Amino acid sequence: MTGTPAAPLLIACALGIEQLALRTGGSRGGADGPVTVLRTGMGPKAAERAVGRALAGPSLQGAAVLATGFCAGLAPGMHPGDLVVAEETRDPRGTTPCVGADLLVEELMRAVPGRTVHTGPLTGSDHVVRGQERADLLATGAIAVDMESAATLHSAVRAGVRPVAAVRVVVDAPEHELVRIGTVRGGISAFRVLRAVLPAFFEWHRSLLLPRR
Repeated sequence: MTGTPAAPLLIACALGIEQLALRTGGSRGGADGPVTVLRTGMGPKAAERAVGRALAGPSLQGAAVLATGFCAGLAPGMHPGDLVVAEETRDPRGTTPCVGADLLVEELMRAVPGRTVHTGPLTGSDHVVRGQERADLLATGAIAVDMESAATLHSAVRAGVRPVAAVRVVVDAPEHELVRIGTVRGGISAFRVLRAVLPAFFEWHRSLLLPRR
């Protein structure tokens, strides 16, 4: 597509440690088009505000948006360092369908071989979910929960039609609930996985630029 600028990619995460993992995850030379890694801050309101502001700027017109970072797994058998690819995100305002989940699964398996990749609905919360609340969310069909993905994608599609996706790394599982991100046993493993996934995000973005058959 000579002479046509590639659409930008916005990768949104909440925490400084997540942003650090993404920024130290190797060269961005595999990206087609400009890439912005945005730290939104914790919680759905912060994510919605930060993403809305970013997409209002001229440099991110038409940007594809991918929400990433850590999450809590809801299903028995999930382990820290597993990956979650959302088929959709959910919050009280509704559901946001994700684009290219199958491709993301394929590319993540290539980027981090040996890691388990789960697919399904990713639900949003405004607080850390524990105990019975996890079981209640699992009963709705969700496989994982975090505080920012649903708000990020909701804000993104509200700002204009664009491809959106969410990929999260499980930092705690039902058997090992989150107390503090720096003290979780699986935190180091999750950090290393997040640091390795950028190539998969770039391939997802590249696939959006290809002519449709």
